[in-house]
Amino acid sequence: MIAFTPEQLSTLSTILDEGTFEGAARRLHVTASAVSQRIKAMELVAGQILVERSNPVRLTAAGDVVLRYARQVELLQQDTARELGRAASDGGAVTLPVAVNADSLATWFLEAAARLHDETGVAAVFDIHRDDQDHTAELLRSGAVMAAVTSASQAVQGCSVTSLGRMRYRAVCSPSFARRYLDEHASVESLGSAPVVNFDRKDQIQRQFYREYTGRSLRSPRHYVPTSADYARAVVFGMGWGMLPEQQSAAEIDQGVLLDLAPEHPIDIALYWQRWNLASPTLDAVSSVVERVAREQLR
Repeated sequence: MIAFTPEQLSTLSTILDEGTFEGAARRLHVTASAVSQRIKAMELVAGQILVERSNPVRLTAAGDVVLRYARQVELLQQDTARELGRAASDGGAVTLPVAVNADSLATWFLEAAARLHDETGVAAVFDIHRDDQDHTAELLRSGAVMAAVTSASQAVQGCSVTSLGRMRYRAVCSPSFARRYLDEHASVESLGSAPVVNFDRKDQIQRQFYREYTGRSLRSPRHYVPTSADYARAVVFGMGWGMLPEQQSAAEIDQGVLLDLAPEHPIDIALYWQRWNLASPTLDAVSSVVERVAREQLR
């Protein structure tokens, strides 16, 4: 039977968190040599390489499997300590690594995180990994996070999945942008050569909207603004047009700060909550609050 010590498992997860052996050593208050010896011992037990010695370090496929186990052991230890009324070294707070897409983070997810303690009594420290909703499931699959807001409706192996609702996006631009780049009707067809604002190089929603509306590929000049609030500001300032969540654009549309270019053609992105299928009071509490807030704020 493959068996790892709690010390070894903690070392592996700390290496991933810190990115280097030296960083893990500082956090664990040991030498880098001791960290290296623990990982070598784990690799000897597993019979496989677990960690690629790069900068930052990367886990192999086998390392992902062991990391997932390490995170589960940590969660169960924290749950047990909390139920026994024993304070952890961080004051009793449970550490929760979760993956969330940027727009959820900017619009509704933080409210759920803030309501967790008042509604459930669970004290938690959130380690939020931000990624596109089409990619957050990969962080769950690798073991880097315990739960994720994702667009993947099919459960990752070892996880359960719950529908959260739909986030609605609208194609918007500023009046000054429309006057400069679009035809007199501010029609969607005229967006084909106008600058567009993308969140990052994974962001495909502007292309999806234009293709669905016109049947053509979008080949416009692109800005990249990789924070949700600044993305919205870039559109308001007239740098380009873009797809904004209703929560970030409804008031501005009503006030005339933004123009809704296709009121009858929003884009809805279905979101799901995937979490480890593990008996954990902490994960149960987090899931209940996340699902409740999502029901209140998503379609």
